[in-house]
Amino acid sequence: MALLEIKNLGISFGGLRAVDNFSITIEKGQLYGLIGPNGAGKTTMFNLLTGVYKPSSGSIMLDGENITGKKNVEINRAGIARTFQNIRLFKDLTVLDNVKAGLHNGYPYGTVTGILRLPKYFKVEKEMTEKAIELLKVFDLDKEKDHLASNLPYGKQRKLEIARALATNPKLLLLDEPAAGMNPNETAELMDTIRFVRDNFDVSILLIEHDMKLVSGICEKLTVLNFGQVLTQGDTADVLNDPEVIKAYLGE
Repeated sequence: MALLEIKNLGISFGGLRAVDNFSITIEKGQLYGLIGPNGAGKTTMFNLLTGVYKPSSGSIMLDGENITGKKNVEINRAGIARTFQNIRLFKDLTVLDNVKAGLHNGYPYGTVTGILRLPKYFKVEKEMTEKAIELLKVFDLDKEKDHLASNLPYGKQRKLEIARALATNPKLLLLDEPAAGMNPNETAELMDTIRFVRDNFDVSILLIEHDMKLVSGICEKLTVLNFGQVLTQGDTADVLNDPEVIKAYLGE
């Protein structure tokens, strides 16, 4: 069974068909890329996958579960987490507390327990802190655990956002232009990080990216979107050598 199976997904805004008849299959453990020109519908697809938008048509199956049209929190609990092109951290919280925020879905306690600071509250908080520090060590962020997220360098903020997403224990991790704003050294380090995450967290990865060096270096398969429709999809090398892709995406 595929991890993610999307069939004929579509959505319209004011009569404009932003995504039309989109289908994709992602296997467990796969590193998959979604590319295309600006305005092609890539981020709209991520918003459909995470419950920000409800599709007008089609279906989304995650590990055999129909998650079409479900709320964001339900989809996250089902196993999808994401990062954003424009980093969205809780910048007034510490690095540690950002990751702990991602852990709350898996370590719940009731409102009364939290307000009254009952014994379960301290037990759960201790477990979450330990788990959060473990994740921060993976990304070499544990030494900054008490720093405000807003004070981290740009590259480390990207890493923190991935760590927070992983804290929700996803089956599928969506990365929206993770290399945006990075220099070549940071991008090379990011490639290693993405491979490490896929190999060590039992997670499949779907990423949107414009950096073709990163895409060709880590993605096993690609789908190309253009004007909300699938232009082509398949093995990365084949897709990037497709004349239609070169014409539509690279502008040659």
